[in-house]
Amino acid sequence: MKKIALLIVFIASYFSVLSQTEITENEIKDHIEFLILDKNGGRFPGEKGAKRVVKYIKKEFKTMGLQPLSKNYKQHFKAQLRVDKGIEEKPEVTTCNVIGFIEGHDPVLKNEYIVLGAHYDHLGLGGPSSKSDKRGVVYHGADDNASGTAALLEIAEKLASKKETLKRSIIFIAFGAEEQGLLGSKYFVENPLIPISKIKLMINMDMVGRLNAKKHVYMGGAGTFPDGVSFMTTLGKSLGFNPIVHAGSVGGSDHVSFYKAGISVLGIHTGGHPQYHTPEDTLELINLEGEKQVCEYIFQTILNKASSADTIQFINQD
Repeated sequence: MKKIALLIVFIASYFSVLSQTEITENEIKDHIEFLILDKNGGRFPGEKGAKRVVKYIKKEFKTMGLQPLSKNYKQHFKAQLRVDKGIEEKPEVTTCNVIGFIEGHDPVLKNEYIVLGAHYDHLGLGGPSSKSDKRGVVYHGADDNASGTAALLEIAEKLASKKETLKRSIIFIAFGAEEQGLLGSKYFVENPLIPISKIKLMINMDMVGRLNAKKHVYMGGAGTFPDGVSFMTTLGKSLGFNPIVHAGSVGGSDHVSFYKAGISVLGIHTGGHPQYHTPEDTLELINLEGEKQVCEYIFQTILNKASSADTIQFINQD
């Protein structure tokens, strides 16, 4: 009986570890549920809710074994907030990016980096960027961009379990103040914690939680690195997607900051919807199974590019 009991404990432990390193719908849901809590106040820069979210992301990075690139995983910066038309004075707050990394194992290629990013901030209680007249209510931002932040955490966890296979290093960044004008990514590019020339590819996830029935995954910038369009198309189809892959169409999220610095980029999303920038962007509308599949797509992309010695060079798409 003792041997059977020990065997049961071993099997339970094995599957517990396995579930922690695999991308799961339950973990995606748990992350989103925390991020959109009313007490987090719509994750507005400089406010208590955003600081609580930063603490959560930092704890997750540390738990999965990511190394800090800066002190305490945080890169602080000043963010000038958007205001309604007619108001001249723009308030300034302190917020931060949350950054961790996995070092590659190749003696040469470990000095090259792939960045995976997603912004964690949202619109607070409404304001100049909202598409609704409602003010004083929580804008949950389940898709924009709790979905991307949850994906960042899930993909980082799975890549951390495969670190022995990685030649290149991978940096994971949860950006602050994207909704205020891509401020977190701009700050990182202007104040990089590693030589900016060593970043070979930046993949950004912004609104990846609403995969439709046709399994469309949209991406821009695939032509900014060699064979990017064919690679993303072939990989996507092999995973059951109908990817909409653009060589250019770099778009308007945090990857733009990297593209302007001459870095290859890929901006990924699952499409717009009527709840964009309204209080109605909630968890009930997230396609959890679809987001898990999108996470696997992005995981496979990074695993391939980080485990290969193929040259990644910037190709301008302007």
